[in-house]
Amino acid sequence: MRACIPLVLAVLCGLAWAGKMESCASRCNEKFNRDAACQCDHRCLRHGNCCEDYEHLCTEDHKESEPLPQPEEETEEALASNLYSAPTSCQGRCYEAFDKHHQCHCNARCQEFGNCCKDFESLCSDHEGFSHSSDAITKEEIQSISEKIYRADTNKAQKEDIILNSQNCISPSETRDQRDRCPKPLFTYVNEKLFSKPTYAAFINLLNNYQRATGHGEHFSAQELAEQDAFLREIMKTAVMKELYSFLHHQNRYGSEQEFTDDLKNMWFGLYSRGNEEGDSSGFEHVFSGEVKKGKVTGFHNWIRFYLEEKEGLVDYYSHIYDGPWDSYPDVLAMQFNWDGYYKEVGSAFIGSSPEFEFALYSLCFIARPGKVCQLSLGGYPLAIRTYTWDKSTYGNGKKYIATAYIVSSA
Repeated sequence: MRACIPLVLAVLCGLAWAGKMESCASRCNEKFNRDAACQCDHRCLRHGNCCEDYEHLCTEDHKESEPLPQPEEETEEALASNLYSAPTSCQGRCYEAFDKHHQCHCNARCQEFGNCCKDFESLCSDHEGFSHSSDAITKEEIQSISEKIYRADTNKAQKEDIILNSQNCISPSETRDQRDRCPKPLFTYVNEKLFSKPTYAAFINLLNNYQRATGHGEHFSAQELAEQDAFLREIMKTAVMKELYSFLHHQNRYGSEQEFTDDLKNMWFGLYSRGNEEGDSSGFEHVFSGEVKKGKVTGFHNWIRFYLEEKEGLVDYYSHIYDGPWDSYPDVLAMQFNWDGYYKEVGSAFIGSSPEFEFALYSLCFIARPGKVCQLSLGGYPLAIRTYTWDKSTYGNGKKYIATAYIVSSA
């Protein structure tokens, strides 16, 4: 596929990084510098090319002069993350990403910047995989493992498996008028033999286990809980997930495959409350199945779910604002659609990817860059994924659930 209008993925500007300017020291709010290795201007967060110390040095004392446009679920989660009181301890926070709203920090670089919580050394310095700041996963390592995951996805769709009719491409400014500019469905044809593959079948079994409206508690039967385990069991057999586990094990993030699988189950399937009722949402439901909150579609970032709902007449494809540069699957599409009466203004999704591929990349970014833009490389092309942590409740020793994860696209 090719970009339909001059749109680029949010990280495209970051690929030209060069030179030796790798810090925002004395550079906050400077103009874009093409010779710098990273940027410190107020638009770098949008383009995913900020220096690592941008948030520490620039966001507290140098306010952005204009707000960045955000998908509706990003706005919701950003607001939600500010509702809890800022912690002053590292209890349950080792590995946590930098958060400007916190009074002190527990990440791998807090000692470098002198903003660690008082109990950082006692709680985190001996934490497995955290004894040295070099244990932090670098951008280059993330890009390398994402390429390995891309090559390992043998279950992805082939060109002949999907015929896509993307039709009308619009500008981002036109997304709010909720007009249906595409008279035909997005999917002209999908080879449903794909869905008989074990990971696809296990994934599809999960999609009817949720109530899409937030505020209604989810209550799983024994069969539905078994389906969660079956999905994790099937994807862990794949080369994609074995690549991811091997990488994270090498990074000292997990000591065994069982520990990794158990953590995936908690972060993705653990329930929390987005509405008024306890346990009405999870990362999996939000990202892959989709939800409706305050009259709008939130989440819903999966092509299989989209195809199945469109086939049933429940999804009406309206338009798209981005069509990725890949000439084979998986590809990326950022689109607008109506889901049985509710509108999705901007919904990005992989197209033609296997369930394990999406699950692996979203998990990688949540673990390596929780709450941040995560810069990947797929087939030589840049791609960014944005994740948010759910901060109102935790599991285990203060670990965060996945609030959302999605592909970033930008004008």
